[in-house]
Amino acid sequence: MIGRKVGMMRLYDGGGRVRAVTAIELGPNRVTQLRSDDRDGYAAVQVGYRGDRKRLTRPARGHLSQAGVEEPLGALREFRTDDSADYSPGQELRVDRFSPGAFVDVSGVSKGKGFAGGVKRWGFHGGPKTHGQSDKHRGPGSVGAGTTPGRVWKGQKMAGHMGARNKTVRNLLVVLTDADRNLLFVEGSVPGPRNGIVVVRVGRRSALRDYESPSPLPAFEPVEVGEEQQAEAAMEAADAAAPAETTEAGEATTETATATESEPLVEASVEEPSSEDAGAGEEAEEPVEQQTEDADDGAEDGAEDGAKE
Repeated sequence: MIGRKVGMMRLYDGGGRVRAVTAIELGPNRVTQLRSDDRDGYAAVQVGYRGDRKRLTRPARGHLSQAGVEEPLGALREFRTDDSADYSPGQELRVDRFSPGAFVDVSGVSKGKGFAGGVKRWGFHGGPKTHGQSDKHRGPGSVGAGTTPGRVWKGQKMAGHMGARNKTVRNLLVVLTDADRNLLFVEGSVPGPRNGIVVVRVGRRSALRDYESPSPLPAFEPVEVGEEQQAEAAMEAADAAAPAETTEAGEATTETATATESEPLVEASVEEPSSEDAGAGEEAEEPVEQQTEDADDGAEDGAEDGAKE
């Protein structure tokens, strides 16, 4: 089957052993063509996966329409089989064809590294760091003898293009399958970058007998969010993003505004004083003035007596 590399994670199997796994979105695949011994000389099944292409050419769309497939399947692969009569055009293939405990072979295009030197590409140790070596620390060294054979052997390890090749990793253990999400978890690394197209085949190694798979992943239930909840979430996000007032003046202003808002406003009625109240006020003020004058006279008499003595 054809799938897409999602990434790596850790899972604990039923025995409590931690396993580093690679998650592969495997399928769903559609059968696009059948090969038979009578017509083609061999039995095979061609399957398709949506891949990365969103638009197809007219010949590609016509090829898919013959199998009754309307989806834009951009990745097509052919797999040999003993009898192609077990499949039908347009049939859907899902990840449940693989069971935990089995072994699979995963093929993909490795990450491209560009033009790499011998140290990175082949693990050369380089030349000595002393004894006159000034610029040959990572050099390739000798590539062959002079007289015999007098040439460079074919396949000699040198610097060159690294990566971007078809690689196959064999006998990877199927740790867990998730039919709801079309995910296949295999133990170990898989060639290629994230979102890269990979091909999964049944391995030659026999399945494990007493393998205990991890517990199934929790089901994903999408939550519908209404317009009111979206508005509240947007307001909360805006409040969290607003800068907080940290200065003393700002804090005092905030506290004053809060206190003003909390206390009710009371309208005080201001009345003009009447003539009787004004007269009473003047009479009340006269004794105070007389007491002040008496106190001043007493202070002056005391000062004169002190001077005479």
